Amino acid sequence: MADSLSASGRSSEKLSLQSLQSKMKIDPEGYETELGLVYNQFKSALDLFQQQAALSFASSSGVCADPTIYKDLSDRATFLSHVTPFYPKQLAEFPAQLAEFLKSSARTLPSGLRCHVTQALILLINRDMVDISETLALFMELQTLGDRTLRNLAFTHVVHSIRRMNKKHKNEAKNRALQNILFSLLQQDDEARAKRALITLCELHRRKVWFDDRTANSICMACFHSSSRIMIAALSFLLDYEKIEDNDNDDSDASSGEDDPNPRTAQVVISKESIYKAHNKGTVASKKKKKAKLQRAIRSMKRQQRLSSENNNSNYYSPFNHLKDAQGFAERLFSRLQTCNERFEVKMMMLKVIARTVGLHRLILLNFYPFLQKYVQPHQRDITNLLAAAVQACHDLVPPDAVEPLFKQIVNQFVHDHSRPEAIAIGLNVIREICLRIPLLMNEDLLQDLVLYKKSHEKAVSIAARSLITLFREVCPSLLIKKDRGRPIDPKARPKAYGEVNIVSSVPGVELLEELNDDDDDDEDKEDSDDVDDLASRGSDDDSENEEMVSASDEGDQIYSDDAESEDGDVQDGSVDEDGDDAVDNDSGGGEGGDEDEDQEENDEDSYARAIINKVNKSTARKRKFSDFDGQLLAADTSLRALKKMTEEKLKKPPSDSTDGILSNEDFQRIKELTAKKDARIALNRQGFKVPSSDDLSAKRVDPATLEVHVRARLNKEERLALVRAGREDRESYKSRIAVKQKKTGGQSNRQKEHKKQMPLAAKRAKVARSRQEKKKKQSLSGKQFRGKKAWK
Repeated sequence: MADSLSASGRSSEKLSLQSLQSKMKIDPEGYETELGLVYNQFKSALDLFQQQAALSFASSSGVCADPTIYKDLSDRATFLSHVTPFYPKQLAEFPAQLAEFLKSSARTLPSGLRCHVTQALILLINRDMVDISETLALFMELQTLGDRTLRNLAFTHVVHSIRRMNKKHKNEAKNRALQNILFSLLQQDDEARAKRALITLCELHRRKVWFDDRTANSICMACFHSSSRIMIAALSFLLDYEKIEDNDNDDSDASSGEDDPNPRTAQVVISKESIYKAHNKGTVASKKKKKAKLQRAIRSMKRQQRLSSENNNSNYYSPFNHLKDAQGFAERLFSRLQTCNERFEVKMMMLKVIARTVGLHRLILLNFYPFLQKYVQPHQRDITNLLAAAVQACHDLVPPDAVEPLFKQIVNQFVHDHSRPEAIAIGLNVIREICLRIPLLMNEDLLQDLVLYKKSHEKAVSIAARSLITLFREVCPSLLIKKDRGRPIDPKARPKAYGEVNIVSSVPGVELLEELNDDDDDDEDKEDSDDVDDLASRGSDDDSENEEMVSASDEGDQIYSDDAESEDGDVQDGSVDEDGDDAVDNDSGGGEGGDEDEDQEENDEDSYARAIINKVNKSTARKRKFSDFDGQLLAADTSLRALKKMTEEKLKKPPSDSTDGILSNEDFQRIKELTAKKDARIALNRQGFKVPSSDDLSAKRVDPATLEVHVRARLNKEERLALVRAGREDRESYKSRIAVKQKKTGGQSNRQKEHKKQMPLAAKRAKVARSRQEKKKKQSLSGKQFRGKKAWK
């Protein structure tokens, strides 16, 4: 380097490549001569290295015989990559030379030189000196060389470059060109290249960079690759996609095709004791702290519930949604499953993917259920996952006759008196899930036999049987006996027949809006009738006061008042009859003015009829007079025609507020609110149970853990010993009573104090005499042991 600098007249300055690089960035024009020298040195080192490689001077391990050559080559390649943006014209051919050097000599280069040259090329791509589409195939090839460091470097660069390219906006043409390169690599028979292409596509799809139909469909099609390792990697990604968290950390190993399981978050539990202590125990400050802690726990519980509801939501995404030919995919994979000789775990993965596809797209694959029937045994390996796949493959479009042999096999093998409680519980849970999707499989006799397990002493079995009862209370209560039906919402509910479809003839929920409008009209009518009732009640109060005054007089006066009131009632009835006759006359008469009079009289009759009926229904319990009651009945009979017209108007009412039947945005919002209220009311009546729709069931993934809920798994010896030791943590080591008494420091016991207590003199003498007598008796008996009755006496 010193010789090169002396040629440029800078011999007094001994500069290294790093200092020269910083000076070139500050003053690019002043160091063009030095740039040319370094560039020529790079070319000469490159030619020398290629000549040595051609003459076979490299050893069998791929390490060059002269390490100074590749050190100079790597240093100058790194230097030129840093200063290329400042000299775009002078170094225009440098990126192409570097890429060509890697492409031709990557397998023979030493590991250190290969990584340095790759880093220099990555730096040029990051600074937009080279397009990623020109070097993508090169970087995919570098990942297959067997160098772990280089593989991680190339993989990380490809993923980050494509992410950065699509961060602000997506260039569909450029993305399509890059996808075509990876798709062609994935379809090759070379296992190493296809595996790296699949891992790159899966990572970009997981990070939602390439979140389109083409990428998802190509990943699904990788299940038919000739290499079993590629097929297993694709199946693993498809099955574990929903468990992958969407984080942007790159600490994970790119070479591993399997994803690590997510850590389990601790469940927050709030006990009644903590709630009681937060409100009733401690000082004001401690209560405040306890309440704040309680609120944090409640917020954490709500957050967990929200996350769980989002994870279990039916609107989640899955790569299976983008299958172009779902039926063909399931049939091809099932035919490969029937003919493959893979190990059992691979067959289970293929079986799960087929079941997931059949359930999600509601396909009909009739040969799949007899194939599952062969494996339905309680002692079968991974039987819970197998049963979950069987449940997933059931939907309402499958003929019940095709699933019935599998259903009977599950009932006969799992649910019987000689089976273990764990098997019975899992069998009942599987039967419930299958009947939730195809209720027509259940008959009355079988259901009543299964329901009897609710009396089992095993908690898991009884809970599973009661869940089956709860399901059929909603689906078909007639299959249950009377005492098991409870109080169903719809006693006449029945499952749909095969192929039966409900055709919607109007806007869903519009009847709720009609009911709301009817209730509003009833409320207005009730307000009008209340005003009339107030007037009527005032009149009735006056009548009651008059009656009290009349009751104080003699009997003759009372009879007189009755006669007078009856005469008034006759007069009132006559006036009503006359009004009715006038109304009939007006109806019979025609003309323009007749319609207005008719409407006015009808309104009068309507209000008068409402007033009389409300007065009859809401009258007090006082003793009525026969004349008054008869008069009210006659008036009600007279206004019967008005009541009939009111009923006809209600029946002829339009379905919405607008006469043209067009609903506004406010109407749709009210329908949404009313539907939510109705669902909440039904859920309260059903104690939180709701039968999901067929679409929700097909989109929902069946978790095998839900089939064995409440089932206590058998513990091995190490787990049992761990439980025993956990129970001994707060317990002290064993000590005898004597050792405890000897270490006692709290004074003497009551028994010890009794021994030292001073007794009275008489008690002492009695004790001495008693001991003397016992001693004499013992001495007299010593040596004279009784040996039995003599035979001669």
